[in-house]
Amino acid sequence: MSDPAIQRDVILKPYTTFKCGGPAKYFAEPSSEEELVSLLAFAKENGLETFILGLGSNILVSDEGFDGLVIRIGKNMGGVSVEEDDTGAVITAGAGAPLSLLGNTAVKHGLEGAEFCCGIPGSVGGAVYMNAGAYGREIKDIAVSVTCLDDGVVKTVSAEECAFGYRTSAFEKEEDKRIILGLKVRLTRGDPDKILSYVEELKTKRTTSQPLDVPSAGSTFKRPEGYFAGKLIDDSGLRGFKLDESGAQVSPKHCGFVVNNGGTASASDVMRLIKHVQDTVLEKQGVKIEPEVRLIGKF
Repeated sequence: MSDPAIQRDVILKPYTTFKCGGPAKYFAEPSSEEELVSLLAFAKENGLETFILGLGSNILVSDEGFDGLVIRIGKNMGGVSVEEDDTGAVITAGAGAPLSLLGNTAVKHGLEGAEFCCGIPGSVGGAVYMNAGAYGREIKDIAVSVTCLDDGVVKTVSAEECAFGYRTSAFEKEEDKRIILGLKVRLTRGDPDKILSYVEELKTKRTTSQPLDVPSAGSTFKRPEGYFAGKLIDDSGLRGFKLDESGAQVSPKHCGFVVNNGGTASASDVMRLIKHVQDTVLEKQGVKIEPEVRLIGKF
C-alpha cells in the first residue's frame, strides 16, 4: 500500500471506552486536513465505507468490526487556542481535542459556561456531532460556529446551521457527509474561585453517582420525554442485572449505564443486554427507551 499511514486489520477495542469490538479493515490517524482529504480519496477510489472515530466514548463496535476505513481524528488534530477580549473569550478547539481539555482551558482562563465539559470523556468532534451535554448544559449553549470538511472544502457553519437538538445535530443525518474539524465557543469571564468550585462540585457528583471506574460508553440510553431512563430501568428491577457472566451488566451504581466489567464482554454480549433492558422497560413501564450509544458495524 502506498500510504504508510494506513494500517490493516486494526482491533478497535482499545480505541473505545466500552473496551469491546472487532477490527477495522483499514485504519488511519491523519495529522492535517490535507491528510484527511487524501484518506477520503483513498476510500472513494477503493469503494470503502468510512467511519470517523474520536475518543470512542459513545460507540459500540460490533465483534465483526468495520469493513471499511476508520479515520481516527485525535490529538494530531486537537489544538486549543484562546482569544480574550474585554468581557470574555473565544476558544477554538480542534475536533480531536478531548472535550475536557476545552473545559479545563476555560477554567484556567477564568471563563464560565463550559464547566460541564470538564467531565465528559469524548472528543470535541464527537461532542459537536451529538450535542453532548451534562447537568443542564449542552454544546449548543456555548457554540458559535463549527468548522467542517464538506466534499474536500473546509467550511465554517454557524451554530444555528448545526441544528442542535437533544443529543443530535445536523451532522448525524445519514445524508450529511460533512466531517467536523473544529469548534468555536464564546464564554464570559467569571469569578475563578466560583468556577473552580463548580467544576469540583460536578466532579463529585459524577464520581459518586456514575461508574467511572468500569468500561462503558457513558449513558447508554437517551432520556425519554417526561422520564429518566435510569429510573425506568431501576423501577423495572434491573439494577445490577446480568444476563450471564460475560461481564455485561446494568450498573448497580447508575442504572442508566451498561458496563463491561473487566472488559471481558463482547459487543454481542453488551447488545443482548441492551435489548433485554429495552424489552423489560417496555413491558413493565410501557415506555420505549432508545440507545444513546452509536452502533458501528453489523449487529
